[in-house]
Amino acid sequence: MMKQENKTTNDEATPSPSLPGLAPHDHSRRTLEGHTRPCEDCGAVNWDFDVSRGEITCGDCGLVAEENVPDPGAEWTNRDNGEDRSRVGRPMTYTLADKGLNTTIDVRDLNTGIASRHGMSSQARRDWRRRRVIDERSKTRKSRERNLVKANQFIRDRSGLPAPLQEEAARLYRRLSGEGFVTGRSIAGVTAACTYLVARQEGLPRQIPAVAQAFDITEKDLSRLIRQVSRRLNMHKITAPDEYFDKFMSDLGLEPSIRTPLDELWTTIRPHDDVWQGKKPMGVAAALIYKAATAAGTPRTQSEVCAVANVSEVTLRGLLRIIDGLLDKIRQYQNLQ
Repeated sequence: MMKQENKTTNDEATPSPSLPGLAPHDHSRRTLEGHTRPCEDCGAVNWDFDVSRGEITCGDCGLVAEENVPDPGAEWTNRDNGEDRSRVGRPMTYTLADKGLNTTIDVRDLNTGIASRHGMSSQARRDWRRRRVIDERSKTRKSRERNLVKANQFIRDRSGLPAPLQEEAARLYRRLSGEGFVTGRSIAGVTAACTYLVARQEGLPRQIPAVAQAFDITEKDLSRLIRQVSRRLNMHKITAPDEYFDKFMSDLGLEPSIRTPLDELWTTIRPHDDVWQGKKPMGVAAALIYKAATAAGTPRTQSEVCAVANVSEVTLRGLLRIIDGLLDKIRQYQNLQ
C-alpha cells in the first residue's frame, strides 16, 4: 500500500506576520479580495466575511475592517412565499383568473403606431388580432374560469377596497368556487359578501346597503350570503361601533378633536354589552357621535347623522335614550361611592 504524503497548502505553510511588540500567531492565513494585509490590531491575516451583516472582520480579534459590503451571491426574491424562487415574470395575483401567469397579447400593441414602427404590415396585424381573440377565448374555455374572470372584475371595479384587500377577497372567492359554494348562487352576491367580510376583518367595515348598491343586489340577499359565507369560512366577528367613528366623522365634517371625548364615551359604555350588542353598530356609533358633537359645541342635526349612518331617526332617538339612561345610572353609582 502506498504511503500517502501529507501536503500542506500555501495558506498553512505561510506564517502569519505579526506587528512589532505583538506575539506571533499560529492561525492559518485567510485573505479576501481587498484584504490581504495583516490586521492593524493583532497582526493576523485571518479575515471573515459575514454575509448577513455585510461586514469583513478579523477572525482573531474581531476588528471590523469594512461594513455594508454588497452580497456577491445571486439574489433570490420569493414574493409568493412558495418553493419557486424564480425571478422571471411578475408575482402571482388572485385578482386575475389565471393568477397573472399567462402571456397576454396587448391590443394596444396592434392598434397603435408601435406595430408600424416595428415593421408590421396591415396583414400581419390582422393575423395577430385573430390570434389574440383565439388566445383570449382559450383562457376562458371552462365555465369556472369564466366565472373567476367575472368575479375578479366585480372585485376590482366595485369593491372600493385597497389592492391588498382586493387580493384577499379574490382569494376567498376562488376558495369558495373550488369548494362548489358558488354553484347556483349569484356571482355578484358572493363577491359582495367576500368584500364585506374582508373589509370587516381588516377593520375597514362597509355598510351592507352601500355594498349591496355597489354590486347591484338586494340587501336581503347580501345579508343572507354574508351569513352563509361567514359560517363556511369561519369568519364570525362582532363589529364594534368604534370601527365606524372615523368614517362617520369624516362624512359629517367634524373636527378631529372630537375623537377624544368620543373615545371616552365609548370606553364608558363598552363594558355594558347589553346596551350595544345586538343592535346596529352603525346606529350606536351615530348616537355616540351625536352626543360627543353636541357636547363639544359643534352639533349636527339628527337627520344629518342618520343620513350618514343609514339609520332612521326613530332608531337614533331610541339609542340615545338607552345611552342616557346608562350614563345616569353610572353617575348615580359614582355619587353613592
